[in-house]
Amino acid sequence: MIEVWAPRPERVRLRRPDAADVELSRSADGWWSADVDLGPGDRYGFVLGDGDDARPDPRSRRQPDGVHGLSAIDDPSSFAWTDQAWTGRPLAGGIIYELHIGTFTSAGTLDAAIGRLDHLAELGVTHIELLPVNAFNGTHNWGYDGVLWYAVQESYGGPDAYRRFVDAAHGAGLAVIQDVVYNHLGPSGNYLPEYGPYLRDGRRNTWGDSVNLDEDAVREYIIGNAEMWLRDFHVDGLRLDAVHALHDDDSPVHILGEIADRVDALGTHLGRPLTLIAESDMNDPVMILPREAGGHGMTAQWSDDWHHSVHVALTGETVGYYADFDALDAVPKTWNSGFFHDGTYSSFRGREHGRPIPAESPSWRLVTFAQDHDQIGNRAAGDRLSATLDADRLAVAAVLTLTAPGTPMLFMGEEWGASTPWQFFTSHPEPELAEATAAGRKQEFAEMGWDEDLVPDPNDPATFLRSKLDWTEVGEGDHARLLALYRELGRLRRSVPDLTDPRFTARGAGAAEGEGGRLYDLQRGRARVLVNLSEAPWRVEPNGDVVWLETLPSRIVDDLLVVEPNSAVIVGPDLSSG
Repeated sequence: MIEVWAPRPERVRLRRPDAADVELSRSADGWWSADVDLGPGDRYGFVLGDGDDARPDPRSRRQPDGVHGLSAIDDPSSFAWTDQAWTGRPLAGGIIYELHIGTFTSAGTLDAAIGRLDHLAELGVTHIELLPVNAFNGTHNWGYDGVLWYAVQESYGGPDAYRRFVDAAHGAGLAVIQDVVYNHLGPSGNYLPEYGPYLRDGRRNTWGDSVNLDEDAVREYIIGNAEMWLRDFHVDGLRLDAVHALHDDDSPVHILGEIADRVDALGTHLGRPLTLIAESDMNDPVMILPREAGGHGMTAQWSDDWHHSVHVALTGETVGYYADFDALDAVPKTWNSGFFHDGTYSSFRGREHGRPIPAESPSWRLVTFAQDHDQIGNRAAGDRLSATLDADRLAVAAVLTLTAPGTPMLFMGEEWGASTPWQFFTSHPEPELAEATAAGRKQEFAEMGWDEDLVPDPNDPATFLRSKLDWTEVGEGDHARLLALYRELGRLRRSVPDLTDPRFTARGAGAAEGEGGRLYDLQRGRARVLVNLSEAPWRVEPNGDVVWLETLPSRIVDDLLVVEPNSAVIVGPDLSSG
């Protein structure tokens, strides 16, 4: 049986190579079907109305010839999984590692990424978060221009390679979180409007027409996709892109609540924890509150406020939305309460923003990071912190990232201070689309006061190649020393429960102005994180604590602990005595 939801055309035919077209029958709710059996690998498409061009299946599991070509049948049951003993990993207490398949290795494939899983396990990572892998037009892309949500990009290896990756990750003790985009579709290869009202005409978000959540079939298209990754590909969780762009104000149950409800049921059936992480700029705990408490029931949400606070503290950059986070209490407040803007005035937005997180909510429900794909790639030159910070400050960034309340997330290469940028890249085959993307990119940064000459052409293949990690750096000089620090921080998190304590009541933080910079005294239970971003040594009363970890050698002078400039020291009780 073959079927497709297509309420707009008056006629739908199934097309296969070297076979006559088959007319599909329409039901009252806009579904078309035909009693046709297709086997694994068989190519097919749909001809809509009186046209003669075949379109890919909106639920295509494979696109061997790209997003404009015929679909192909993929049989998920044919894969020989070896992860039968895998019981999943909870997000609480974990470390996420965000990576882009196309630039994580020189080959840029899922199979090549398998060869680096041991590196992630040694780092202490528990969850790998893959940027979107669904099918897009061209050979390389960030992944947010996808148009066929059910198909794995062929240039990454297609669906079988994806299954091999997940299977290998589970074998290495690593959970997999897949980034999915349900708020818009890419600009090339989107045939959904020809099938039916998948998008809302005239109602747009930042990236184009918004998805039509007023249609039950569209809602099921989204929820079915979420279930597919978790069930058929054995994925352990989803990161939901920009959920604030999901316009669903009129529904009795928000689409996020529906997804959470179905995913919870699936997890119960599968017998392993399934994670849902929302990317939201709303600073609203409704995302992570349980559905029975009026929330959407997401497992966690990203915390941009932590990123902004740390970025400003480390770099001194205060342009645009960073301006508010130059406040002395930005880092301490975000450390203590999760959000900086929790009902306070946001100068960037020109209004009050956010709501407080209930004290009962565990802090691991916030995903915290000092770098991620957006905050790097959406800079004019795609420059990482390693482009502007020296080795000492990169080490401080590592300490802040892996000791902060929340679930820490690293962006690929951060752990060794990768020198390669991560720039915005595309491979649009259409010249007019490539030119419009490049021009829009330059205009956007020019309006923000950036030198547009710094903005690389997204469609230039060199932009993509520059963004690939250089793994030869890992064992060299400051890169190797930074990697050793990240590994040691990972071990410390696993051995000291204070650094994973989720309670808001188990933390405290303060800040003071030092000589030419700021001083931070950040506490989690028995652990005390001392950060000196000033130009002078900082003398601190150790209160009987000993040094657990330091980025530069500290010393005791007159019974005071001396924290050197541009360094961090973690102290606590003597653990050797138990």
